[in-house]
Amino acid sequence: MTDTVDKTPAPVPPEQIKAIPVRHYGRWVAGALVIAVLVLIGIAFSNAKINYSIIPDYLTDDLILDGVWHTLYISVLSMVLGLVLGVILAVMRMSSNPVTSTVAWVYIWFFRGTPVLVQLLLWYNIALVFPMLNLGFYKDEMNDVMTPFLAALLGLGLNEAAYMSEIVRAGIQSVDEGQTEASHALGMTQGKTLRRVVLPQAMRVIVPPTGNEFINMLKTSSLAYAVQFNELIKRAQDVSSTTLAVVEMYFVASIWYLILTSVFSVGQYYLERRYARGSSRSLPPTPLQRLRKNLRLFGSFRRPEVSR
Repeated sequence: MTDTVDKTPAPVPPEQIKAIPVRHYGRWVAGALVIAVLVLIGIAFSNAKINYSIIPDYLTDDLILDGVWHTLYISVLSMVLGLVLGVILAVMRMSSNPVTSTVAWVYIWFFRGTPVLVQLLLWYNIALVFPMLNLGFYKDEMNDVMTPFLAALLGLGLNEAAYMSEIVRAGIQSVDEGQTEASHALGMTQGKTLRRVVLPQAMRVIVPPTGNEFINMLKTSSLAYAVQFNELIKRAQDVSSTTLAVVEMYFVASIWYLILTSVFSVGQYYLERRYARGSSRSLPPTPLQRLRKNLRLFGSFRRPEVSR
């Protein structure tokens, strides 16, 4: 009996494909142009008649620090006022009552449609319309009541309320209507449903733009110099009027604004992560966690021991 030999030829391995990367010449040209523009800007600022050496000295000047404090103070209070009124306006806007919904719409239309600077000046000069403030239990001249602080607070806070109302309304509408129907089926009132069911779920949508609005408020508060409020820009101008270092003081103010916005941006990031826990199963690593991971990877690149 003879053995049968399999004469099937062995399969020929496919020829390895040699991939040739595409050369993106446009990227190199765009990068070179950007670098050239940055170099020209740097040369222009280095040759400018600006005394950069005094900028670090005035970062901790008493007047500048006082301006930083007033900027924080008016920004926080205006944001609180805007948030509280924004929630009220959002509820009014979504109300089935035509009067309250119309009043809320007109408020939002007016304060979003006029410049913040104009609103600040109107509040500062409100004594031209109401010379006296008479509340029955309190009576005084409007010029004494409407201080620069109160004019800045009303101008910034009432304007912010118009924007916050739209943010809150969008957050409330993002919650499924079934949540409200289920709450009503359990016997919860409209107000209790809003407080305990709708708003906690809407915070995931409300928090990110609210953080952006607060960071924008830190910069918008600089307009309060027009009503003589002693915020950062006003204090920088006071220092420049005595030192004649006008541009240098604007650099000092810009550095402080960058510091403030950077600090609150970090807080906004972690606040967003907190309210995103219920919407995603695994949160992305924080910058600190990524740094630790990269350091561990860098430390793991060691020469392996030779096995014996």
